[in-house]
Amino acid sequence: MEETTSTISLMEQLHIFDISKALLILIVGYFVAKIASNAVSRFDFANLGPHGKVQLRRAVFYGIFILMLFSSLRELGFDLSVVLGAAGILSVAIGFASQTSASNLISGIFLMMERPFSITDVIRVGDTTGEVISIDLLSVKLRTFDNLFVRIPNESMIKTQVTTLTKFPIRRADLQIGIAYKEDIEKVQQVLTAVATKNILCLDEPKPLFILLGFGSSSVNIQFSVWAKRENFLALKNTMYQQIKKTFDELGIEIPFPHLSIYSGEATKPMPVTVNATQPISTKNVNDKPSSEQL
Repeated sequence: MEETTSTISLMEQLHIFDISKALLILIVGYFVAKIASNAVSRFDFANLGPHGKVQLRRAVFYGIFILMLFSSLRELGFDLSVVLGAAGILSVAIGFASQTSASNLISGIFLMMERPFSITDVIRVGDTTGEVISIDLLSVKLRTFDNLFVRIPNESMIKTQVTTLTKFPIRRADLQIGIAYKEDIEKVQQVLTAVATKNILCLDEPKPLFILLGFGSSSVNIQFSVWAKRENFLALKNTMYQQIKKTFDELGIEIPFPHLSIYSGEATKPMPVTVNATQPISTKNVNDKPSSEQL
């Protein structure tokens, strides 16, 4: 009886020792994975953007932690072949049950391989424009300019046109301007070029572009395009419009507003309109009786 009791107590001690060893392996594995992932993120790998570094850091962390988890399970006496087999069956079942997630996962892998944008880039997806704050396996997170959080599934990113606004170091601002038909177009072009030259945010190269868009209903439509560094894009656009308006006012160049002309009979002559002067309406009360003097 005493031998049986001692054997049971010994087995309990061994079991407690195995559990403690498994927990120790799991805790040490967590910290090792954390240290390794942080160390990997400090290296500068060739052709690896910010989102690539984030994904590499996560892959290193989870890879090491899963290996340590398997080691701790083995210390507890689990048969890893059975565990791996069950995990494979479970993954197949989950794959059939969540086809959308699988599609997003595959699309996320394609995004990481193609790398059309990186973290901190400003992109436009449909009607949404914002700064990329995270690129995950299932979705891309954006912060819009009015400080809203937007999550876009990776499948939508693959199927939709995505415009990266901060991909290149310079951008072109297209200014839409209308002038009256009586104005000298060559003079207007010289004035616009002079305004662009005085603006310190406007780049000398590439040179400004002057394009006649055509004849509108009330104005000659012009596109004047200037270049700026991408961080100065909005500031250049605002200052150029302000300076153009101020210069046009000083030089008497008319910026027309839409108006309507009425024609009758002939296409070139407007219909004359005559306004007859009317007598002022008396405010006298009709119920008032005439005085004796008026009679």
